[in-house]
Amino acid sequence: MTNSPAYDLIIKNTRVVRPGKSTVDLLDIGVKDGKIACLSPELSPEDAGQVVDAQNKLAFPGLVDAHMHTGIYNPLAEDARTESRAAAMGGVTSSLNYMRTGQYYMNKGGPYRDFMPEVLEISDGNFYVDYGYHLAPMMNEHIREIPDLVDKFGVTSFKIFMFYGSHGLHGRSSDQSDFLMTPKDEKYDYAHFEFVMRGVKKAMEQHPDKKDVISCSLHCETAEIMTAYTRMVEEDGTLTGLRAYHESRPPHSEGLAIAIASYLAHETDCVNINLLHLTSRKALDSAERMALAFPHINFRKEVTIGHLMLDVDSPCGCHAKVNPPIRPRADVEALWQAVLDRKVDWIVSDHACCKEEMKVDNQQPDKIFLAKSGFGGTEYLLSALISEGSKRGMSYSHMAELVSGNPARRYGLTTKGDIAPGYDADIVLVDPAEGFVVHAENSQSAQGYTPFEGQELSATVKQTYLRGRLIYDNGTIIGDPEGRYLKRPL
Repeated sequence: MTNSPAYDLIIKNTRVVRPGKSTVDLLDIGVKDGKIACLSPELSPEDAGQVVDAQNKLAFPGLVDAHMHTGIYNPLAEDARTESRAAAMGGVTSSLNYMRTGQYYMNKGGPYRDFMPEVLEISDGNFYVDYGYHLAPMMNEHIREIPDLVDKFGVTSFKIFMFYGSHGLHGRSSDQSDFLMTPKDEKYDYAHFEFVMRGVKKAMEQHPDKKDVISCSLHCETAEIMTAYTRMVEEDGTLTGLRAYHESRPPHSEGLAIAIASYLAHETDCVNINLLHLTSRKALDSAERMALAFPHINFRKEVTIGHLMLDVDSPCGCHAKVNPPIRPRADVEALWQAVLDRKVDWIVSDHACCKEEMKVDNQQPDKIFLAKSGFGGTEYLLSALISEGSKRGMSYSHMAELVSGNPARRYGLTTKGDIAPGYDADIVLVDPAEGFVVHAENSQSAQGYTPFEGQELSATVKQTYLRGRLIYDNGTIIGDPEGRYLKRPL
């Protein structure tokens, strides 16, 4: 009887990048049963069923893209397949997706106990990467469900969209309850946000073993200010494109929303707060002030790769419409300085595939206020971060913290985010010296365009392994969609 090999796979000659480590070491990686079993300067090829020579490429831990919107503009089953292919292309192995009831997504209202089983049934067998969901409590019944959502579905993160008041997804909204599909006698307002936080706090108390990974995430913009400024910009008519959209949703709207959210977190003792996709110097300043004012609140700050790579003068125009908006170059540089100063906790794509025919108005494609919000970019997350971060002196380990380790820990993915024995063998092989020019036609996404079109990136993802299985190889998706649902904490 022949003994089975010690490893199913050995990846030799890798420069292993790990969060929190000061060095990048040349090591072999041994994989067994989908887990990393060993890191060693020299593993014998005879001990493995398969051997891959990485030829000194960087080995990053699989990315945890903690902010995606799969199924927002396209049917969930379709979006899961195409956009998780794009994720794999970018080195993402864990996709955490925002989901809510109401218009867009599933276009359904009602309790999550009825909604989530359908979401999970559709998702099963359609993701090429492992996947999980954040949920947004849109009505009172959802708040009451929070402890059960943690227990039954393994959802440990809950979102508040602070601008859904007099604003909808793309601009002003006159009928909140119809858009959100909530009861007519309920409002989605500051009082609701407070009670969401109380619901999250209650879940922490009912699940003390999970309290560190149960959190509340906020999209911080104030509807009232945006409504007023949108009217001013439209009536004035002199500004167009991304600059007009930036002015219609000004940075101080972000700053004020952060202050309000932070005080509510203090009032409710909801201590795990994630401030999502911060875009401006004023937002960063407000977040820093709130952390000083409320030191007992465990704030985490998120930035997107889009807000780091684009500004209001980018040639992509309406294709880069997103909430909060793309900002002027001074704000982009403020974001980068915060990243370099370790005042940002993770970087994400905020990927939302919005095809051309839906993105812009057919009759007036240059009208920013008629365009839909959101665009894809998960496929460029790591390459763009390495390209621009390296120019600015970032270490590879710092990058790995931002796109792998930190979001994995915050969101309860305890077997993700590092290359170490016992972790899932989610590994990305990257050539930091092989550049490419971004062209949408080369993307695995179904979007058909990209705001990053024509940008020159200096690093290329070559291979992506999910739990030891090759799922992406030099431009080609390998195998069938075998992503697993991430019931958190893992």
